Amino acid sequence: MSEGTMQRADQRDDQRDQRDRRAGRLRRVLVCAAAVPAVFVAAGCSSDSGSQDGASAPSPSSSASGSSVSPSPTVQAAAYRKLPESCAVLSKKTLGELVPKGIASGKEGGSNDTTSRASCSWTSLADNGVKGSQFRWLSVSLLRFESDTHRGAADKQAQEYYTKQVQDTKAVDGAKNVTSQPLAGAGDEATVVRYDLKKKEGAFKQQTVVARVENVVVTLDYNGAGLAGEKTPDAGDLAKSAEKAAKEAVAAVSSANSGDNAPSASASKSPSPSEPAKKS
Repeated sequence: MSEGTMQRADQRDDQRDQRDRRAGRLRRVLVCAAAVPAVFVAAGCSSDSGSQDGASAPSPSSSASGSSVSPSPTVQAAAYRKLPESCAVLSKKTLGELVPKGIASGKEGGSNDTTSRASCSWTSLADNGVKGSQFRWLSVSLLRFESDTHRGAADKQAQEYYTKQVQDTKAVDGAKNVTSQPLAGAGDEATVVRYDLKKKEGAFKQQTVVARVENVVVTLDYNGAGLAGEKTPDAGDLAKSAEKAAKEAVAAVSSANSGDNAPSASASKSPSPSEPAKKS
């Protein structure tokens, strides 16, 4: 065999080896490529291995936060829905005892919502000629609270106002000889506050009864003075009259709501009523 022939044979052998090596590499690539989907399939199967009976895993929207909504907060409904007419809470007989010369002088206080707050006042001046005059002043204020999801149950609001009203009455400017004591038989709780108040017209004896019945607070003010030389009225007598009148006013609140067998169905969103108009 000639040298040229041997060279060509070697070249063919080299080319054949190169083809074999390329073919081997190609087979390995194809084998690896074929194995790749199997890996993903296995991974896909293993992702469901935590579920039983082939059930799919829960979606994020149903599993974690925020899927359940808490119910709206509620408060106990108010027991009393309305107030009686402020100038009719006391009988003529009672008015005749407290303000004998002013039974018909009842003056209703201004209010833009008489179901929440109301008031009435009476004035009596008994002129005794040269002996002077006996002056009496009577006022009844009614304040009703409504249950509210922000402020709470109506009776709790009324209780807080009742406590504050008693404290404020004890702290009146110029009051002397201040005393206070609980009063039974006037709603859920009641307090009588008594004090002396000196004015340019004379010495006044003040009696204030603050009472709470359910979600309503009743404040009854009663004072008397002897003017122009007339003697000062007896504070004990004034206190007894004020206590009697306060019990009657509380009973009027209950009577005004006696036809309402069921409390209001839901808590109102309206704001709590403001304090009643100040005495003139």
